Order: sequence, then C-alpha cells, then structure tokens
Amino acid sequence: MLPLTIAPDVAHALKTGGAVVALESTIITHGMPYPQNVEVAAQVEDDIRAAGAVPATMAVIDGVLHIGLEADQLQALGQAKNVAKISRADMPACIATGGTGATTVAATMIAARMAGISVFGTGGIGGVHKGAETSFDISADLMELAQTPVTVVAAGAKAILDLPKTLEVLETQGVPVIAYGQDSFPAFWSATSDLAAPLRMDSAKEIARAHKMRASLGLPGGQLVANPVPLEAEISGAEMAPVIAQAQKEGDEQAILGKAVTPFLLARIFELTHGRSLETNIALVLNNARLAAAIASALAVE
Repeated sequence: MLPLTIAPDVAHALKTGGAVVALESTIITHGMPYPQNVEVAAQVEDDIRAAGAVPATMAVIDGVLHIGLEADQLQALGQAKNVAKISRADMPACIATGGTGATTVAATMIAARMAGISVFGTGGIGGVHKGAETSFDISADLMELAQTPVTVVAAGAKAILDLPKTLEVLETQGVPVIAYGQDSFPAFWSATSDLAAPLRMDSAKEIARAHKMRASLGLPGGQLVANPVPLEAEISGAEMAPVIAQAQKEGDEQAILGKAVTPFLLARIFELTHGRSLETNIALVLNNARLAAAIASALAVE
C-alpha cells in the first residue's frame, strides 16, 4: 500500500469540489536559504488561500508522500539537511527506502495526479539545456507534461535553458503552451522574449475550459501556462543575457554536470545580479500562485 497522507484542509477541498493548487517543495529545500525559504513558501500558500483556493505543498518525509504540509512540517523541511531532489526516476526509491525528498516539477505533477489535483503553480519548468545536442540533458519535466494531466503555471522555462529547443520538444510531445495575456513566450526573469508563444489566453476561465476540453478529447498530458513576471519586478533579457552567459561559461570550466547544473547556475546568477535574480524569482512565484488559484477556482465551478 502506498504510504500517502493528505492534509485535512486539502482532503476537505477535494471531497467537496473546492479549488486546490499543488506546490513543489524544491523551492524550499534547494531554492533559498533558511528562513527566507520558509517565509516565501508560507507567503505563497497565504496568497493562494486569499485567492479562494487551498494550497497543497508536496514532499516525501520519512518515506511518506505528503499532499499538503502543516506549518511545522514546512519549518522542519526548510531546515533539513541533505534532502533529496526527486523526480519521476527516483521518487519511488525515496519512498521505498524511507527517505526525505523535495518534489521537482515532474514529481509534483505525479503527486497532484494521484490526489486528483488539476492545477500546479511553480516558478519555472525545466527544459532542454544548452548543449543538449551532445549532452542529451533534457529535463524530465517536459515528458511529464506530455503524459500527466495537470495544468502547470510557470513563468516559462528557466532562462538558463535553450528556450527554442524547449518549445520544440513541447510541441513534439503535444503539450499546449499558453502565454497568459501576451503573444510572447516569457523568459522567467524577463516578461518577454523574442519567441512567439504557440497559444495565447487572457483569462483563467479560458485556461480552465481548455484543460477540461483536453480531458474530454481523451488526450494525455497537461498544459503549460506561461505567465509573465510582473513588469515592475522583471530583469530585462538584455541585462540577463551576459549574466547567464558568464555563469554558463564558469559552469563549463568547472565541469558542472547533471542535476548540479541548475543549482550552480542559479546560485552564480544570484551573485552576479547582487541578489536581484532571487527577488524577481520570488515575485514570479507569487504571481504564478495567484493565477494558479484563479484557474483552480474556475475549474471548480465549470
């Protein structure tokens, strides 16, 4: 039997047809230092509640998959050491061995599907890494979007990635990529890019209807909703490009590979922008949480 527990407020919302938003936990364990990580996680949950939905932060704790965390669990996770970063490949092993792991986008989508949660708010998805034509480094997030029926709200893919190739893989896998309120595909820290978004929708209600229509047609997979960071919080693409290039050059010189690439690049970009990248990251995560709550609410009444 699967060791799984659902927080009481999440269970009540699911039973009564209320709006629920899934949240990942790697932002807590791998994204920020303590206590800022816990403070931001709590603010995200508060914003979702204020928007009329129930937050469900996912994590594996001592071999139990938690659908929703209590305040004391958030605190403990925020201070825990050597927490695994789990995706589709290692999630079962973490549970089976009694481990503790923070869920990535892919693992959070899996947990959301198991609980019957249709909407997930995050920062940015993973994608095709630069140089993937030789390294084959492509995030499991893209394949998860192709097979797991969850609408994921993100500020696009992380701008350290090869965004054109990421969009190509999503298209090949049949994943709808919907820009919210604009025609340009957002680039994480930057509200726009020179890439056109495949689709555009201007309301949470439209996105909710598209989610339901996909299910009605019997199509597998979810949707990616690319929600631009608020303009007052963005760092322009022109400013970010040389910063990202320098961080990637240093990563190549230090032979940073595999799962270590993204944390290294994000940490180095934080240093090079004197902390501005993290401030923007926080702003976009909160913005995505609010849109995710609106979509979940629209689904609940459709």
